[in-house]
Amino acid sequence: MPHLKQPKKVQQLWKEWDYAAQKKGIRHTVYSVNGDEYTGEWLNNKKHGKGTYRWKATGAIYDGDWKNGKRNGFGTLSIPADGGGFKKQYSGGWKNDKRHGYGTHFYSETEYYEGEWYADNRSGWGRMYYTDGNIYEGEWYDDKCNGQGMLRLSNENRYEGSWRDGKKNGPGKFFYLDKGQLYEGVWVDDIAKCGTMKDFGRDGAPDPTQYPIPTIKLADPDAVLADAEDQFLQEQD
Repeated sequence: MPHLKQPKKVQQLWKEWDYAAQKKGIRHTVYSVNGDEYTGEWLNNKKHGKGTYRWKATGAIYDGDWKNGKRNGFGTLSIPADGGGFKKQYSGGWKNDKRHGYGTHFYSETEYYEGEWYADNRSGWGRMYYTDGNIYEGEWYDDKCNGQGMLRLSNENRYEGSWRDGKKNGPGKFFYLDKGQLYEGVWVDDIAKCGTMKDFGRDGAPDPTQYPIPTIKLADPDAVLADAEDQFLQEQD
């Protein structure tokens, strides 16, 4: 019997051309219409893997991980520095082109935040170093101090307690280490509303008050304070 050969399947040319034209693997620099440029890895015509992107309009450079065309993983964003060169603005985690996870953002040479991020906002635990020398360490939500945290001032005085919307709100303690005193009570929008002040390390304070705090003469000071605190705390709920 004659041996019949099966006809060879021929792929349409446009499919071959389309596959060859797709950006995949490691490529040299690819320029966008607006002048932006990307050098790195591709997958299915999308930036995917390791790569470096430069924005022409701002001169900023991102170097790090990509996934499906967006910054995902670990990466560093740098911006042009005065006098030439670049300075680091953010280094850490990314998700869908936004700061996400753990990272450090430099707002200036003397002010920066290191901690957790969620969808481009400081959220979770973090530490903020301010230009005036103050340091906040604690919980964040929606880019503001929210929850429990400590603010240490440049003179070493500090506040420990509750925060809401970037302000002292709720129960807290303020240590006046320079005077040797401690205030403990309730705060509303950065204002101490009610509480007790007592001497705290006064003998070793660098600038103690002239006289110690006198003894409270109320019959039941704890009950008076508790009633006042309850009033302010209920107003915050």
